[in-house]
Amino acid sequence: WSAVQIEEAHAVADKLGLIPPVSDQCQYHAFHRERLEKEYKPLYERYGYGTTIWSPLASGLLTGKYNDGVPEGSRLAVHKDMAHRLTSEEGKANIAKVRELTKLAESALGTSVTVLALAWAAKNPHVSTVILGATKPEQLHENLKALDFVDKITPEIEEKIEAILNNKPKPEETFGRL
Repeated sequence: WSAVQIEEAHAVADKLGLIPPVSDQCQYHAFHRERLEKEYKPLYERYGYGTTIWSPLASGLLTGKYNDGVPEGSRLAVHKDMAHRLTSEEGKANIAKVRELTKLAESALGTSVTVLALAWAAKNPHVSTVILGATKPEQLHENLKALDFVDKITPEIEEKIEAILNNKPKPEETFGRL
């Protein structure tokens, strides 16, 4: 739902004495940040709203497996209609960012870009739950390592991540209003 729809649901619930929405499930990862970090921000502040996120690895892009093309048997090899995500200008720029994030994960934390991306997403105070998707047990084991790295995403590491991503949503203009 959009933030406006959630606000409307709160108003209806309040009017009818019902329980209002308490959480949402939205897409959130390093390349898809607007809804969670900007649109829903007032909901977190006003209602203590929670969010369960899906696709924290951007359909595998944030695992680094597409850095050198499309591996056989991968999601983008099977679903060719999604392959444009890699060949567009935005896709190429994102792959370059994943390569830089990979270097950061390895050099600063001694881990994979997968773990870095999941820990970064889980570190957001408005993320209540991270939905993981794995096709192999090894992927699940790798994903779960992120739990050990959430606290290692320090302000310094966050700053380096932001410098690579360069896509932090801009706050709404208030024009002097509160």
